[in-house]
Amino acid sequence: MNRMLKKGEVAPQGPVTRPTREEAEEAVRVLLRWAGDDPEREGLLGTPDRVVRSYEEFFAGYQDDPAEILKRTFEEVDGYDEVVMLRDIRLESYCEHHMVPIIGRVHIGYLPDKRVVGISKLARVVDAFAKRLQIQEKLTAQIANTLQDVLQPRGVAVVIEAAHQCMTTRGVHKSGVDMVTSRMLGAFRDNGETRREFLSMIGHRTA
Repeated sequence: MNRMLKKGEVAPQGPVTRPTREEAEEAVRVLLRWAGDDPEREGLLGTPDRVVRSYEEFFAGYQDDPAEILKRTFEEVDGYDEVVMLRDIRLESYCEHHMVPIIGRVHIGYLPDKRVVGISKLARVVDAFAKRLQIQEKLTAQIANTLQDVLQPRGVAVVIEAAHQCMTTRGVHKSGVDMVTSRMLGAFRDNGETRREFLSMIGHRTA
């Protein structure tokens, strides 16, 4: 038998049991009925299948290991030790509170210590974390911390600028608003000149 949790105690997190595809499609039909429509009408007959296939794409990041993506690196850099930056990486994620899109851009910079990684890997790491239910603050930290842990560079900088449809299409209905988050590690946190160089490269004004 499961014991009763004491006040303030958090239940342990075990592995997530994934429902079958048929169960997922039936859940979509339930939501369609709850919205007030008939899932058996012609226009909606294929909707449950399409929604489930869309979710496989939207949340593909749960199947990826971001650390594994970064494992292959290159050491033949002829002593290059300046900032490596990839800016304006397209961000598509989903708010974990309302399950609506978060759309924006990610800027990544790092100071290599004898080795670099292919730039496509940086974009893949963004997708591996973004293609999950997220909040932007956590997403920013996850990208930066993984790059620091795996590549062991002298510093990592990540800035995300994104619009949240949980704010633009519901609730306060405020459009044209971007949320900006940043995570600076190593030299980018400790050295103001290095941090200003990165922010200047992505087009942010610095004091």
